[in-house]
Amino acid sequence: MQKYDYLLVGAGLFNAVFAFQAKKHGKSVLVLEKRNHIGGNVYTEKRDGIDVHVYGAHIFHTDNERVWKFVNDIAEFNGFINTPIANFKGELYNLPFNMNTFSKMFGVTTPEEARAVIENEKKEITSEPENLEQQAISLVGRTVYEKLIKGYTEKQWGRDCADLPAFIIKRIPVRYEYNNNYFNDKYQGIPVEGYTALIEKLFDGCDIRLNTDFNAERDYYLSLADKCVYSGALDELYGFSLGKLEYRSLRFENETLEKEWFQDVAVVNYTEREIPYTRIIEHKHFNPVKTDKTVITREYPVDYKDGMEKYYPVNDEKNNSLYERYKSLERDEKIILGGRLAEYKYYDMDDTVLAALELSDSQLGE
Repeated sequence: MQKYDYLLVGAGLFNAVFAFQAKKHGKSVLVLEKRNHIGGNVYTEKRDGIDVHVYGAHIFHTDNERVWKFVNDIAEFNGFINTPIANFKGELYNLPFNMNTFSKMFGVTTPEEARAVIENEKKEITSEPENLEQQAISLVGRTVYEKLIKGYTEKQWGRDCADLPAFIIKRIPVRYEYNNNYFNDKYQGIPVEGYTALIEKLFDGCDIRLNTDFNAERDYYLSLADKCVYSGALDELYGFSLGKLEYRSLRFENETLEKEWFQDVAVVNYTEREIPYTRIIEHKHFNPVKTDKTVITREYPVDYKDGMEKYYPVNDEKNNSLYERYKSLERDEKIILGGRLAEYKYYDMDDTVLAALELSDSQLGE
């Protein structure tokens, strides 16, 4: 029976980065993955020559020099810039909220005019916001809230905005300039060969077992390695002994069309509640190829049920408290927690890479 230095539970981006660093330090690595592929939610696959983001759009963006250098040493990135559009009952608005948005919505032409309209509308909220609706209006006014936030958010969370806690929207990016670049980060792009190619390079030299449930034979798998980096769900690690942490999930409806293009941008958000999906993604925009077909995906937020993928933690007071109780439970001393599921936290990809690099620093040395 082969003995490994590290057992990595989960083959997503976090463990892929840690695995690469471990191999660089001469460590042996065994990876266990419940799904039938590596890459976690950044997994991409070719369909009709088009690089499809199987679990929704993933655009890499960061201001962190170390993170950007690390991923670019592994893979070539293109210069993709995300410039999504919001569709509200046939009215099209630029995102994020900027002067292009306000010019069309309010008929204004200067930042001063846009500011005046929004500041006047914000006065509707005269006390500390008690729910998400009041919080959003206090930040951007009622018109932007009603057209671009309300329906989208209610679909995302499956509840009325008036019934959602205010903390979900702590801030809303507002730009008083004509700038449709969705992210503010200095570095942005998508791997030219797709995320799966990046993940394969990160895991190069590791032993990988797919369709394998660590928690089904935990003692056996732990016996195979000196240390274990666990990136699965924390409540599952403890057999849900204190109850289940809540998540929101997604359902994807894919369609291959016999046409060159379907829409003019990669992502169009549908912000009225009457349309059941939140957005349509056209994958060919991420890494354009010359083909007379295109692949689109409609994205539907749904309540999480057993067997679904866990996308968004419900970080309210009840669930955060339950997570802390799980975290305080005793566990095998060789198990190290890392990644979005183990930490019950939504991570952008650059945050995931940085967290994995910092863990490898502490475990392996820089």
